[in-house]
Amino acid sequence: MCQSQNLRLVITLGVIALFGVITFILAAATLGILNKQYNELKDILNSVTTTTTTRPSLNSVLAESIRIEDLMNHLNELQSIAATSSNTRAIGTLGFERTLDYIVNYLTTNGLNLTVFRESFPIQNFSIRGDPILTLSINGTSMPFIYSTDLAKSDFTYVNYSTAINLTQLSFTVVSNNGCDRSDWQNVAGQAVLVRAGGPCTYAEKGELANNLSVAALLFYNNGLTTSNLAPASVRLRQANKLPALFLSYSAGQKLVNEANKSNVYISIEIQRENYPPFNVQNICADTKDGNANETIVIGSHSDSVPAGPGINDNG
Repeated sequence: MCQSQNLRLVITLGVIALFGVITFILAAATLGILNKQYNELKDILNSVTTTTTTRPSLNSVLAESIRIEDLMNHLNELQSIAATSSNTRAIGTLGFERTLDYIVNYLTTNGLNLTVFRESFPIQNFSIRGDPILTLSINGTSMPFIYSTDLAKSDFTYVNYSTAINLTQLSFTVVSNNGCDRSDWQNVAGQAVLVRAGGPCTYAEKGELANNLSVAALLFYNNGLTTSNLAPASVRLRQANKLPALFLSYSAGQKLVNEANKSNVYISIEIQRENYPPFNVQNICADTKDGNANETIVIGSHSDSVPAGPGINDNG
């Protein structure tokens, strides 16, 4: 009995010792790996520091003149302006005006040898009242499309700078290709027109073609080429637009495409706008005083944010 107990004790002590050896080996191995990773990280950081200091050649005087520390200083200033102006720099707000003042002050007081001036232009001032309505009618049976501010759940949304409309029994047709060429728009006068997203032109350019051809309403629809091209999209037309316009999802667009030009098939559209007096917005222009006027480099950027936030790293 005693010999058996002694044997069990020896085995137990052996197992404990074995675990101790294994634990020590694993700890040593782990420490070695950590030391190696630390040394590799230190080498990388040293390399980054060296690279940042030496600044590799970009074969461009303009590109090499940009300093990330300068960019961050300006972004911090823009953030400060937004923070003290209701957290926005949107057009028509105090934050936007202060942003313009900051830019003009910097361009005129830092020895940049620039001719700085402001240009004003009026923009529309309006809001959409209520929810837009889009309904398909087939042989007298109405089928409404769903509107939601959550585009993933919506069949359609309004296009920025759309005009108001309240029309029923409106016939509709489809333009060829993506509506980028005038020849795509055949027999469209007086009708709502379905225009597929994409192509070598902008929505604003498509809108100009529609305005010139007496279209009754514009219905853009997504092309469904990828999963990101299924929902309706937020797009805009030009300030001079005079047409009501909506943007449909891929599935809603296809449903209308399949019913276009049929007898006893119509759509009804309602978009309500609350119009306010237009207000002036300023652009800032800065021209170099030297150089060749026939070889001009134009550098542009927007200085406003969206109303919902400061927009600091948007076009920073």
